[in-house]
Amino acid sequence: MRHVHSRRSFLKNISGSLAAWPFASRFAQSLTSPFPGKFHATWDSLSSYQVPDWYRDAKFGIFLHWGVYSVPAHANEWYPRLMYRRESPVFEWHREHWGPQSMFGYKDFIPLFRAERWKPDEWVDLFKRAGAKYIVPVGEHHDGFPMYDSHLTEWTAVRMGPHRDVVGELAREVRNQGLRLGISSHRGFNWSYYTFEKDFDTDNPRYSGLYGKIHAPTPLVSNEHGELRQTASQGFLEDWYSRCVEMVDLYHPDVFYFDWAMGAPEFEPYRRQFLAYFYNASDHWGKEVVLTYKLKAYPEHAAVLDIERGLIGDIRELPWQTDTSVSWKSWGYIEDDSYKTPAQILHEFIDIVSKNGNLLLNVGPKPDGTIPEDAIALFRNLGRWMDINGEAIFATRPWKVYGEGPHRLGAGSFGEKRGVTFTSEDVRFTQKDRAIYAILLGWPEREARIKSLGSSSSSSPGKISEVTLLGSDESLKWRQAPDALVIQTPAKKPGDYAYAFKVTV
Repeated sequence: MRHVHSRRSFLKNISGSLAAWPFASRFAQSLTSPFPGKFHATWDSLSSYQVPDWYRDAKFGIFLHWGVYSVPAHANEWYPRLMYRRESPVFEWHREHWGPQSMFGYKDFIPLFRAERWKPDEWVDLFKRAGAKYIVPVGEHHDGFPMYDSHLTEWTAVRMGPHRDVVGELAREVRNQGLRLGISSHRGFNWSYYTFEKDFDTDNPRYSGLYGKIHAPTPLVSNEHGELRQTASQGFLEDWYSRCVEMVDLYHPDVFYFDWAMGAPEFEPYRRQFLAYFYNASDHWGKEVVLTYKLKAYPEHAAVLDIERGLIGDIRELPWQTDTSVSWKSWGYIEDDSYKTPAQILHEFIDIVSKNGNLLLNVGPKPDGTIPEDAIALFRNLGRWMDINGEAIFATRPWKVYGEGPHRLGAGSFGEKRGVTFTSEDVRFTQKDRAIYAILLGWPEREARIKSLGSSSSSSPGKISEVTLLGSDESLKWRQAPDALVIQTPAKKPGDYAYAFKVTV
């Protein structure tokens, strides 16, 4: 269901993002304290935030990179940027397949983005059956084309392309089916995204509502400390802030996801003001919300840290999130992508949960609104595993140690690895109530030996009263030796990929 704030009548009077910039300052000033509340736009105040239990219990969300970039379906979702960069292979590929950038620019893909087969109820049903508890569509990617009903620009999916409010329609279905809604903003990179040259259509002021105000190159770079540098204009910053507030006002999201570029120094006062706005507005609406950030955009207590295509090496006291995709090459749909296996995704997911994290798993739909068949098969496999083992995942908390065994996944942003093969010696732990869940990432052919649950282990849980295997009705033979909990493997394994022993203490 789309929620409309009283300021919408003001927003309707603004047409075109560039035209909106003179108004944006006035608009921003009008929002300094629209919802008086406990949060002020200071880091000390914002760091009093507490992550809600619903998010800590949820563990699993779906990310949706769906936009105009799905039409060329080539390279990756950065196609809009790469097609204007002469050093990129995408530059010549575009010329060969679509024509010169002066004649056929990114804007010309918009009429081909039709969503003619899109059924949002089927999307949400698929993701819910896979175990997802929240769904986060991209509100606006780097390309500057909002997928929601923005009134700060004419270049939106409501007014062009599919002529549909993608976020609004998804919001209705997500809430109808009992899930939580998120929305993401990647607009911070838009200022440095496009290249303006005389023989590109980006250099025509007529299209500046999409490509942005024509300006000299201003690269976005980071140093060895993860600190970003950019030189976005004041008008752009105010417009960025206004669009973020607009998304909150229109859709009342439970999760707001920020991509990395808004961590640049010039965004700092706007980051603070927006976070106070989001938290206070949500309190006013009776909602417990989450904002995720990358790198060092926010102090760690003020919001939830998100790590792109990577994770953390050990248990983190504060909740955190990994965002990654079902495929290796792109976040948006491309024709020759390679998809991960259910085992790869589940092993990473289990590892994340054992360390107090959530997984936001992305898929890139096709321009007609259908999900690729490889992704559908993957989600169905995830759902079958969750049906058996969800008890060991949802509403759990980390145990004393996250796991044991010889194999580890790569830590840090972009640290995920191909080719890690786990065995039954690789165990990850969660806990809930009086139960410890020991999840083995391989099937033990004869017996499982879980060292951390031995009676003399430094992490020993004490006396064990019962051991069962989720999904199995067989009575297990087990003994708690000093060096390990030893469990005889039942005759039949319940499912695939990973196996959760419930240990009651």
